[in-house]
Amino acid sequence: MSEDIKKGLMGVTVDETAISKVMPEINSLTYRGYAAQDLCAKCKFEEVAYLILNGELPNKKQLKDFEKRENKERKISKSLINAIKSIPKTAHPMDVARTAVSIMGLEDKDASNNSPQANMRKVMRIFAKTPVALAAFYRARKGKKIIPPEKKLSFSENFFHMCFGKVPNKDIVKAFDVSLILYAEHSFNVSTFTARTITSSLSDIHGAITGAIASLKGPLHGGANEEVMHMMNKIKKPENALKWINNALDNKDVVMGFGHRVYKSGDSRVPTMREYFGKVAQIKKDKKFEKIYDIVEKVMIERKNIHPNVDYPTGPTYHLMGFDTDFFTPIFVISRITGWSAHIFEQHAANKLIRPLASYNGNQHRKVTQLNQR
Repeated sequence: MSEDIKKGLMGVTVDETAISKVMPEINSLTYRGYAAQDLCAKCKFEEVAYLILNGELPNKKQLKDFEKRENKERKISKSLINAIKSIPKTAHPMDVARTAVSIMGLEDKDASNNSPQANMRKVMRIFAKTPVALAAFYRARKGKKIIPPEKKLSFSENFFHMCFGKVPNKDIVKAFDVSLILYAEHSFNVSTFTARTITSSLSDIHGAITGAIASLKGPLHGGANEEVMHMMNKIKKPENALKWINNALDNKDVVMGFGHRVYKSGDSRVPTMREYFGKVAQIKKDKKFEKIYDIVEKVMIERKNIHPNVDYPTGPTYHLMGFDTDFFTPIFVISRITGWSAHIFEQHAANKLIRPLASYNGNQHRKVTQLNQR
């Protein structure tokens, strides 16, 4: 292999962005210059969504207008509801998310208009409707009546309402809000780069987000939070954790929820999410997964010097909230739509077709022989 090849584009800087950065001087992921953990402490998700999409934190009027706009766009069409009802109950919700956004693109009157104003209108529709579509599938596959969105509820409250028919206490809602903030944006990750690559051909925003969803589904990206829960369910109880993790490392198995290409000494989002994982566990009076978490984390750091990433605490937190495991990554989607959209705007603003080169290592020139001579 040529020394010039950078597999996975590792270490390659391909463009500029003003949306987010892991700032080593404060050891933190930042959105538009604000530390993510500070945003979690002082803002609700809607404020952070506004920040990512518009570049600045909103004042009271701007936030109210933004929330009003999102509320107005929540309702999904009858044709989309019927499509969701017709989807096999065994379908993965990530495939439902991908399909729902595609259908929204078919229905959107601005679909072929890539102007900044039209793209923002489309983003607000995708942002508002995707949670509604996913919650509809959550209910439909269980044979339950679909619950329409409620305008008076916040973004997070509304998602709980549509999935479960009720809103949990404010501490659970805050923990969910925090998870959405931490998942909202993360620079040139694989799904964001997918969205930017699609956008670079001047394709439409629904197509770019559909592609990003397909990319996020993979277990090496967003699907990791689901794999963490599968791992914890295999371990079953804290007494099994030490033996399980040591056996996994002895067998050189991949342990999901650990390591990150950007963070070398620990994901800066983890302490915040770990704190809210603990709060949810306390509210639910279920410390089992916390104990498993601590044992596996300790061994991974001691034996491999590999720290957890944000998927590690998020998976069991969503489980304790009552969500099905295969819905963990779709929750990631409803948050990351903000980051993807901001990158799509940024790509449009200074676009150049993304078209890398490849080093050919196949056969040299060969002559074609007739069929009867082969």
